[in-house]
Amino acid sequence: MIKNVRIVECEYSEYVKPKRIEYVQHDLPKIWDMVEVHDSVAILLYHEERDSLVVVKQFRPPVYLKNNDGYTYELCAGIVDKEKSLVEIAHEEILEECGYHVPIEQIERITSFYTAVGFAGSVQTLYAARVNEAMRVSEGGGVDVESIEVVEIPLSEARGFVMDETKAKTPGLMFGFGWFLENQL
Repeated sequence: MIKNVRIVECEYSEYVKPKRIEYVQHDLPKIWDMVEVHDSVAILLYHEERDSLVVVKQFRPPVYLKNNDGYTYELCAGIVDKEKSLVEIAHEEILEECGYHVPIEQIERITSFYTAVGFAGSVQTLYAARVNEAMRVSEGGGVDVESIEVVEIPLSEARGFVMDETKAKTPGLMFGFGWFLENQL
């Protein structure tokens, strides 16, 4: 249950840095406000034995302000905030969030794309991997104060899930599902 919600000024954050860009375009001076953020990785997980796509459900305060629920369905993901390769970060996130130990060589890079282009312009790199119960080492759920629920979407329901506007989800999840349905990892 969410209570005592307040919006206050953010004087410092290790995750976002508000900035203003001043520039000239076609001889017109312009200003654009933005937020500098970390790039990220996201991983589409296909559970072979259950013929399902594994996603995470977690609370996102900005979404809460829009829909009074705040829970979103997302691909397993994490920010790039350490001196490791992107695939190593993807490997860690799969383990932390979903509880599967997937060998790095079995994590396939799909593509990268820009997110939040109107205010951040960060890059997300999409990976995909197959998982099975032999790879499970924990229930997942994240680390520290993260509160992540691991959810499986049966492949037979994936198209309907993507189009269900009653479930808040990210564009990365929608793209990942579309890629999977087109390519069948």
